[in-house]
Amino acid sequence: MAGTVNGGKKAAAKNLAKDPNFYAKIGRKGGQNGKTGGFAANPELARIAGAKGGRISRRRKADTVDTV
Repeated sequence: MAGTVNGGKKAAAKNLAKDPNFYAKIGRKGGQNGKTGGFAANPELARIAGAKGGRISRRRKADTVDTV
């Protein structure tokens, strides 16, 4: 039962005993499921998105400094 820390360790040990590459296989499947490529694949797209976010930012410009 993986509801506790000890239970999680026990489950992990059992998974590794059955298959030493258990967690590597899970990670591989997750990596293969990616379809978008993200910003790392297109830095220009990241620059455009960041500029859009900056334009619509809800923060106000700091025109005065509050002293307490």
